[in-house]
Amino acid sequence: MNPECPVTPAPPPPTAGTSIMVIAGEASGDDRAGSLLQALRAQAPGLAFFGIGGPQMRAAGMDTLYDVSDMAVMGLTEVLRRYGFFRRVFRHMLQEARRRRPAAVILVDYPGFNLRFAAKAHALGIKVIYYICPQVWAWHQSRIPRMARIIDRLITIFPFEPRYFAATNLRVDFVGHPLVDEAAQAWNLPEATLPWTGEPRVALLPGSREQELRRLLPDLWATARRLEQEHPQVSFLIAAPNDAIRARLLSLLAALPAGPRNWSVVSGQTREILRQAHAAIVASGTATLEASLMLCPMLIVYRTSPLTYALARRLVRVSHIGIVNIVAGRGICPEFIQHEVHPAALAAALAPLLADDRRREAMRADLQQVNHALGAGGAAERAAAIVLDELRA
Repeated sequence: MNPECPVTPAPPPPTAGTSIMVIAGEASGDDRAGSLLQALRAQAPGLAFFGIGGPQMRAAGMDTLYDVSDMAVMGLTEVLRRYGFFRRVFRHMLQEARRRRPAAVILVDYPGFNLRFAAKAHALGIKVIYYICPQVWAWHQSRIPRMARIIDRLITIFPFEPRYFAATNLRVDFVGHPLVDEAAQAWNLPEATLPWTGEPRVALLPGSREQELRRLLPDLWATARRLEQEHPQVSFLIAAPNDAIRARLLSLLAALPAGPRNWSVVSGQTREILRQAHAAIVASGTATLEASLMLCPMLIVYRTSPLTYALARRLVRVSHIGIVNIVAGRGICPEFIQHEVHPAALAAALAPLLADDRRREAMRADLQQVNHALGAGGAAERAAAIVLDELRA
């Protein structure tokens, strides 16, 4: 994989007052879009933004009509429960697109909503820029020709994605992964003091959504108890993205059977926890990239509703579920899916990473190759230059 990302020359800025609609439906999309909007403001101060987003996009000056906290759900069954709400939001946003006539719509990931919106915006004659490619490489590749018809420019953050569109006329740009910059900043900071109370140090990342926490936390907690039997001084830190999720984790843990002696739930220090841990158990998703960029060996776990899993088994066409393994093109980090998420199996797989320095260093070397493939820093700036180039087209 070639990690080099072409640098697009910055075009002259659009005229003052040019508006762009931006739609992100999850917290991760809010982070990525927030960085993109900050870069756009730096390169073209006259732009105005409105749409669906969260605190990062508001900090970049966007007028948010709906918050990502209302939009984020996980799994088919959860989507079906809130179908009426999503339909109302979709219709309202389409009405706003007709009324305001933005120069472009930037759609950030969130394909169930955004690909449908792309088709409607394209039919209105509004330029459509898609940032963070839907996972067509994982399932339903038949979407590719339609995407090429309804999207004007696709900006990807993984190096393997452009080749899936090679047979189309869609312009696709790989800009690198935005987390590369954030990880570099974390590495440049001095080590923070964290409440480890022994060694080896193990990080537990059970996710951030309610469904993830309920489905994964009990087995991760029981795994910690098992690991303590082999390593009596082992210390566990459970990473929470924010104080609200920390409080929820503590509430859920209080209802579980006794766990290990040495543990704590830490808010807002995920990268530092991963940086200092000997190994981690990580819920499948962006957090696995965080662990890779902090060079933390890991096990990857995933569990969803039985219905969603049954459908996924029929549709998904990738040999790995963890994005770290997909980028690597092989299984460098063990994966445990659905019924495989079992304390005995997890403890047995993690134990060698805690006791064998050679095993741990071998996985760190593999993760370093993944990190190299994710590209150099500056993804948001490159993406902003591409958006401005497309506005001039």
